[in-house]
Amino acid sequence: MNRQKSHPHHHAAARNRDDEGPIRLYGIHAVAAALANPAREIGRLLLTDNAEHRLGPAITAREAKSQKVTPRDLDRLLGADTVHQGALLETADLPEPTLEELAAASAASGPLIVLDQVTDPHNVGAILRSGAVLGAGGLIMTRRHSPPLSGALAKAASGGLEVVPVALVANLARALEELGELGVRRIGLDGDGDVTIDAAGFEGAVALVMGAEGKGLRRLTRESCDVLARVPAAGSFASLNVSNAAAVALYAAARGRSAVPSPRPSRGEG
Repeated sequence: MNRQKSHPHHHAAARNRDDEGPIRLYGIHAVAAALANPAREIGRLLLTDNAEHRLGPAITAREAKSQKVTPRDLDRLLGADTVHQGALLETADLPEPTLEELAAASAASGPLIVLDQVTDPHNVGAILRSGAVLGAGGLIMTRRHSPPLSGALAKAASGGLEVVPVALVANLARALEELGELGVRRIGLDGDGDVTIDAAGFEGAVALVMGAEGKGLRRLTRESCDVLARVPAAGSFASLNVSNAAAVALYAAARGRSAVPSPRPSRGEG
C-alpha cells in the first residue's frame, strides 16, 4: 500500500474491533469518495467492468490500479446479500482527530455530533451523510458499542465518511467533560427536553448529543449535557429515527448559525 500524506484534522476510519486485515469499502459512491480523498490509502481495488467504467475518472485522477472481478467474485468476498455495485476497496485506518481539533472544527464548520451507543451502521452512515450536506464539525462515538467505520456504514454515508472527521473515545462522559472544558456547549436531544431544538442556541462550538432509539441518552451522558432539547412532534407520534433527528437538528443548527453550508473538501485536502 502506498501511504498518502494525512491531515491532522482528518479522522480515521478506525475499527472498533481488534480484527486484523484491511478495512473494506464498497459501493460506487463510497469507493469514489475514498479515491478522491488524498488521506485515504489505496490497497486492493476490485472492480467489475461496469464499476471500472463508472469510476474511470476517479481512478485516473488518483493514478490507482484496479483488478478485474465478476459480481460473483465480490459476492463470495462480501456475502451474497451485500449491495456492492461491483466495487470494493481494501484500505486502512486514517488518523483520528483530537477533541481539541474537533472543538475548533465545530466553531468553524458546524456542530459536533456525539452518539451514545448508536450501533446500527445504516443510522450512523445516514448521520455522516447529513453531516456532510448540512455542515458538521465532526462525529464522536465510543470505541465499543459503535459500528465499524467501513462496509455498510460507509455505503450508507455515501461519501460522508471521507468528509466528516470521526473520533472514537473510550469513555463518552469523560469526552463530554473534556469538550465542555474546551468551550463546547453540549446539547442533548431528548423527547422531554426543556427547550425545542430551534431554540437551543448554536453560536460558537456546539455538540449535539444523541442516544440510541429506545434507550435514549444514558444517565451519565444526560448529566454531562448543558441543556436538553427536543424535536417538536405533531400529535401522538412523538419519536424520530436517530438519523432523522440528527438531520433535523443539523438543519436547525445551520439556520441558527445564519450560515448556508458550503461544499466541503475531502478529508486530507487543504
